[in-house]
Amino acid sequence: MTLSTHQLKLLAAFFALYVIWGSTYFAIRVGVEYWPPFMMAGVRFTVAGALMYAWLRWRGDANPTWQEWRGGAILGVLMPAIGNGFVTLAEKDVSSGVAALVVATVPLFATLFARFFGHVPRKMEVAGILLGIVGMVVLNMGANLQASPAGAAALLFASAGWAFGSAWSKHLVQPKGLMSSAVMMLSGGVALLLGSTAVGEQLVATPPLAGWLAVAYLAFFGSMVAYTAYLFLLKSVSAAAATSYAYVNPVIAVLLGVWLLGEHVGVHEMGAMGIIVLAVVLIGWRPKPRAGG
Repeated sequence: MTLSTHQLKLLAAFFALYVIWGSTYFAIRVGVEYWPPFMMAGVRFTVAGALMYAWLRWRGDANPTWQEWRGGAILGVLMPAIGNGFVTLAEKDVSSGVAALVVATVPLFATLFARFFGHVPRKMEVAGILLGIVGMVVLNMGANLQASPAGAAALLFASAGWAFGSAWSKHLVQPKGLMSSAVMMLSGGVALLLGSTAVGEQLVATPPLAGWLAVAYLAFFGSMVAYTAYLFLLKSVSAAAATSYAYVNPVIAVLLGVWLLGEHVGVHEMGAMGIIVLAVVLIGWRPKPRAGG
């Protein structure tokens, strides 16, 4: 069977979310060893957004209208700035694997926020939300989050911001095509740099090669490639399917953290991973309709 161009794009987009975003938690954990968190996230998104915007304008794409800039900027603040900025902040104290586990609750938040836009959750979605809350309770019983209540709060705030942006994105006027990614990343990056200045972050020393490579990987693969894939999926498939990366990202992040960073994952974290992933599966579960008689 030959796949259509659209199907190939969908496969590539899902690969980007599942694998690349799963590995970004590792890259962030490496980067925050050498960069202040908001500054690093701000540099990542400002560079990625500016490069993509410049390339799109060079190839002849129209400049977004004021209304499109406004919609993209709102999503930029909610998703890259809050959604990613506070994950970066939390990874100063929380392991990359546990950060990915908390962010796996995004589909739970997205389902709740979708009510603001007229979506009534199905029974299976309600069950998934309740099970996800149980998973969060189990996760908080582990030593990793107990050692950093501020990190846990930052991760929940990040998840809520990202989920609200995802739910709102279908109802906001945005730039067309890839320009949507460029505006969102550029707006989010500027917001993060302003936030970095506001809280008094300073770069005390020039980062070594590992610090620069982490930012470069996050800017190109984690931002330009994966964000574009995510926005494409939000417009092409259901919100539940688009956020299904939450099934896979925690597993990849935990494995990379244990393998390359020597992070410890306890019984509570492993149990919570199973519960949260099952909860996300329930939210996205849609039984096939029975054939008519």
